[in-house]
Amino acid sequence: MKMFMTDVLQNYATQQANATATVYEDKQLTYSEFYQYSERFAAYLQQQGYERNDVIALYTLNSDLFLIAYIGIQLAGFVAMPINTKLSAREVDFIVSHSQAKGLIYDERIEELLADVPYAFQYVISLKNMLDIIENDAGQRQPVQLQADDTAVVMYTSGTTGKPKGVMLTHQNIASAAAIWSASMNMTPEDSMFICTPLFHCAGLHVFAMPMFYQGGTVIIEESFSPKNTLQQLAKTRATIFFGVPAMYTMLLNTPGFKDHTFEELRLLCYGAAPMPYELVKQVKEALPNVKVQNLYGQTENTPAATSLLDADALTKIGSVGKPLAQTEVRVVDSLGEAVPAGEVGEICVKGPQVMKGYLRNEQETARTIRDGWLYSGDLGRFDDEGYLYIVDRKKDMIIRGGENIYPIEIEEVLYQLPEILEAAVVGLPHEVYGEVPKAFVVLKEGKLLDEESILAYCLSQLAKYKVPYEIEFLAQLPRNASGKVLKHTLRPKVTTS
Repeated sequence: MKMFMTDVLQNYATQQANATATVYEDKQLTYSEFYQYSERFAAYLQQQGYERNDVIALYTLNSDLFLIAYIGIQLAGFVAMPINTKLSAREVDFIVSHSQAKGLIYDERIEELLADVPYAFQYVISLKNMLDIIENDAGQRQPVQLQADDTAVVMYTSGTTGKPKGVMLTHQNIASAAAIWSASMNMTPEDSMFICTPLFHCAGLHVFAMPMFYQGGTVIIEESFSPKNTLQQLAKTRATIFFGVPAMYTMLLNTPGFKDHTFEELRLLCYGAAPMPYELVKQVKEALPNVKVQNLYGQTENTPAATSLLDADALTKIGSVGKPLAQTEVRVVDSLGEAVPAGEVGEICVKGPQVMKGYLRNEQETARTIRDGWLYSGDLGRFDDEGYLYIVDRKKDMIIRGGENIYPIEIEEVLYQLPEILEAAVVGLPHEVYGEVPKAFVVLKEGKLLDEESILAYCLSQLAKYKVPYEIEFLAQLPRNASGKVLKHTLRPKVTTS
C-alpha cells in the first residue's frame, strides 16, 4: 500500500488522535484536529473550481496554518507552491507567472508586497478567512486517488541562469525523504522538533516537519529566528530536536544569558545549508555536552536528502558532510559521468526515491540535471578512503548568506540594468555572522558617475534584502581570460583582504 504524507496523517488522526501534532504560539493541535482542519480546507478548495493538479501559491510566514494549508492542498488533489517571503515583488511575480498558479493563500502580516505583484490569481484567500473556514464545517471532501508520481509540491530555487527553476517534488519524493530523515535522526513519537527556520524552505518543510509527522511526533513552530526569544522558547517548550544554520548557532552562543537556560529534553542539534567551522562545532559541543550534533546535506532537487555526518564523526571528519543516507546512492563523477577514485574531485551525483520529478516547464534543464536516474548536483566534491563525502566547491559561484542561497548572476543582472554600469561581477565576502555576504565589483562606463548609495538603493528595489550587495568596489576593468570570461577567483583575494 502506498503511504504518502496524507495517508500518514490520516492514520495518526485515528491511531493517536489526542497526541500533539503542532504547537504554535502556545496553541496545540492534536493529530485529530490537525487532520480535520486539513480535510475541511481541502473540501473548501475543491468547491472553488480548481482542476486536478492546479498550482496554489502559499505566501505566508511560519504558522500552524501554513502546514494545514500545505496538507490540505494535497488532500484536495492540487499542488502546493510555498514562496520565499523574502523575495521582491518582481521575483514573486516571475514565480507565480511561470508556474501559472491558479490560487493564492496569503498572510495578512506580509500582504503589502503583494500589491506590487501584477499577476492575476483566479482565487485568493487570506489566512484569516482560512481560519474561519477550517473552524466551521466546509462540507465533504471528495476522495482523490493520489499517485506516487503526482506532483505534490513545486519549490522554486534560483538557477545558474539567474531565473528561478520550479522543482517538482512528488508524493513519493516527500514520503521517502520523511522516512529517510526520520530514521537518520532516530525520531520517535516522543520527539518534538523546534522549527524557527522558514517553512517555505525545503529543509524546514521536508527535512524536519514532515519527518516529525512521519513518526507521529510534535512540530513546534516559531514564526522566525530571534536569538533571545529562540533560546527562551527552546527551553520552555522542552523540544528534543533543533535545526539551525551555522550563523544561528554563532548568535545563540553569544546571546547574553545563554548559560541561564537549561535544555533538559534537548537531544539533537542539526545544522546544514553552509559549512560549520570546526571551532564552532567544538563550541556547541562544549556548551551542550549532553546533546548530539548532526550535519545534513542535500538540495531542493533531492527533497533535500543526500548525506549526513553523525555526532561520532563531528570533530574527526572536519569539513565532511558524511555518508550517504539510507535508500540513497551518491557518487562523484568526471566530465564523462564516470566515477572517480577516492580523493579525486568531481561532480556529486545522487540517486534515490527522493530525487525530483524534474523542473516545471523546463525539459531542457531537467534533461541536463537528471541522467539515467542520477541527479547531477552541480556541487564539486570528493570521497575519502572511508567513504565520507567532502564538498570542495558549491554550485557554480553560489553564495550562502545565513542559510539563504544567493546566485551572483541574479544580482549582476540587476546591476546591468543601471545605464551607468559597464561591467559587474559578484562574489562572496566572508562574514563572521552570516558566513558569506555578496560583494559587487563594478566598472562604470567612460564619463559616467554613480555612487555606492545609488547602486544599493536600486538593488534594494529589485532584489530581496538579503541579496543586496554588502558593499560595492569600483574597478577600472574586470579581470578576464583569453575567451573573455570573468576570472572571479582573482577577485576573491581582494574580498578576503578588503
